[in-house]
Amino acid sequence: MAKAVARPVPFTHVHLDDIFWAPKLKANRERTLRAEYDQCKSTGRIDAFALGWKAGEPDPPHIFWDSDVAKWIEAAAYSLADQPDAELEKLVNEVAELVASAQQPDGYLNVHFTVVEPEKRWTNLRDQHELYCAGHLMEAAVAHHAATGNRVLLDALCRYADYIATVFGTGEGQKRGYPGHEEIELALVKLYHATGEQRYLDLASYFVDERGRPNPHYYDVEAEARGEDVSRFGHWHGGKSRYEYNQSHLPVREQSEALGHAVRAMYLYSAMADLAGELGDDTLKQACETLWAELTGRKMYVTGGIGPSSRNEGFTTPFDLPNETAYAETCAAIGLVFWAQRLLQLDLDGRYADVMERALYNGTISGVSLDGERFFYVNPLASAGEHHRQSWFGCACCPPNIARMMASLAGYVASTTADGVALHLYAEGTIDADGRRLSVTTRYPW
Repeated sequence: MAKAVARPVPFTHVHLDDIFWAPKLKANRERTLRAEYDQCKSTGRIDAFALGWKAGEPDPPHIFWDSDVAKWIEAAAYSLADQPDAELEKLVNEVAELVASAQQPDGYLNVHFTVVEPEKRWTNLRDQHELYCAGHLMEAAVAHHAATGNRVLLDALCRYADYIATVFGTGEGQKRGYPGHEEIELALVKLYHATGEQRYLDLASYFVDERGRPNPHYYDVEAEARGEDVSRFGHWHGGKSRYEYNQSHLPVREQSEALGHAVRAMYLYSAMADLAGELGDDTLKQACETLWAELTGRKMYVTGGIGPSSRNEGFTTPFDLPNETAYAETCAAIGLVFWAQRLLQLDLDGRYADVMERALYNGTISGVSLDGERFFYVNPLASAGEHHRQSWFGCACCPPNIARMMASLAGYVASTTADGVALHLYAEGTIDADGRRLSVTTRYPW
């Protein structure tokens, strides 16, 4: 059985005071969170939840703006849980209440498909990020409640998850769909942990198990319903099936190569590892191990970066790892950290900790400047001087993603087992775990 043998020590039980991470966590707390809030506010991402946009007006809310705000809430909540801040808590609660106010009577919660294209709700899971945004909102809700005790967002997202469970499934009248951009799968596992409600774990299992089932393929079904030629799915995939791009070319247990969009892949694989640990599913664990060996042995940069190509924001062929044109998206390295940490809990195999450490110290934090206010979306390993960090992006998935990872970084340091504590990262500080206190003294990595 693949039941997890360890659980991460919560980041709130780990205090880091070392020469490497502590200054970065301080910059994240004091500068990154505020800078990203200002960007979300000035670009209209936050105010979009007031649902004030009208047809005919310019600059409608984008299809995945919700996720940027959600990741900021999650990052800010983690910061609050670690170090209380009355001003930040007030701000986070205001944004959480605004987000919850956008919920529709049936439980639906998505700005774009409420005010811009309401007639297209759930008509294009392949491309339109509805379930992806829902997942990030769920993660934000869990973090917000844990940090503040405020249930406004958690209650709203439980309602949304319950509504989603009525739409998707194998029952009569339900859609047999699943997300084109994975993320809700792992978010539902978090919602299960936060509420104890088995139905959220069941829904996560459904989305993972249903993915890639043929005859007919769900994305062909919905494309035909939209009147599209199913053979004209436009993403470059560099492989044998047009659905390698979003990892739906085969059922997940039959997949043996890391293919397609790298961030999508990492979120899917993270959910697979989660479910393997929760359900004791050896078939999911074995699939993860096969994918892990292929990815880390043939498709990973020395930095822990993954996904060399800008054409699909992802994988190409084995050992295609150019330096100057490396894409190596910040979000992809973060996703690799998520997956490594989850696999680590299954059997405490040090190879997962090694890659997690490599990506944390290299592929992720390259994505943020030392002052915490400028960011890389892509991380080439070499540059002639033309590649610079920016304060924001039109597609702004990476800045709030690095912020939430940094705010919860202490949670990657150690795990508890039935008979002890396992240390994964060398970082100076204290760890409180199951009545034990560990003190770590080190100048690592120097």
